[in-house]
Amino acid sequence: MFIPALAIPILTVLGTVLFKKITIGGSPLVDVKQVTVISLAIATLIALTIGLLMLRPPLSAPIREARRLLDAVGWAAVLPQMLAALGALFAIAGVGNVVSGLAQRWIPLDHPSAVIATYAIGMAVFTMIMGNAFAAFPVMTAGIGLPLIVQKFGGDPTIMSAIGMLSGFCGTLMTPMAANFNIVPTALLELPDENAVIKVQIPTALLLLAANVLLMNFLVFRH
Repeated sequence: MFIPALAIPILTVLGTVLFKKITIGGSPLVDVKQVTVISLAIATLIALTIGLLMLRPPLSAPIREARRLLDAVGWAAVLPQMLAALGALFAIAGVGNVVSGLAQRWIPLDHPSAVIATYAIGMAVFTMIMGNAFAAFPVMTAGIGLPLIVQKFGGDPTIMSAIGMLSGFCGTLMTPMAANFNIVPTALLELPDENAVIKVQIPTALLLLAANVLLMNFLVFRH
C-alpha cells in the first residue's frame, strides 16, 4: 500500500527537477511557476494507475471512494484554500503593517534574537488563529520578517522563510481551526474527544517551535 503513496512525492520531486530543464524552441515546456503543481497532478495520476494495477479494483472505485471521503470530510476539504486566500487578502489590506506596529510598540525589538522569537512565535500564534500557515505567512513576513529580520538586521530571507513556515506548522498542530488536520481525523476515527488529536500534538509542537527559534537564531545570520 505504501508504493502508490510514496510514488506521489518521489515523482513530484523528479517532475519538478526535470520539467525545469525541458525546453521547446527555447521556451520551457511547463510554466516555471506552476511546475510543482503540474508535477504533483501527473504524479497523482501515475500513482492512481499503479494502485489500480496492483489491487485490481473496479474502475469506478477511485471515484466512489473519493466521493465517500469528501462526504466524510465535508466543508473542511476547501478550508486550506480559503484560508490561504484570506491570508493573501490580509497582506494586501495592510494587516502586516498593523502587526508590525503593534509588535514594535509592545515588544523590545532592538535585538535580533527578540525579533526572531517574535516572528517565529507570531507565525505559530497567527496560524492557530487562521488555521493555516499559508495564511499567516504573508502577514507575519510582511510585518516582521522582511522589515526587521532581513532589512534591519541583514538576515537571509530564504532561511527565515523556510524556518518561519515550519514555525507556523507548529501552530497548525495546536488549533481546531486546522480542521482538515485535527478535527477530520477525529471524526473519521469516531474518537469521543474531538480535541484528542490536538492534545497529543501540543508537546511535540512546543518542542519543535523552540527548536525552530534556536535554529533561526543560529542560521539566519550566517551568510
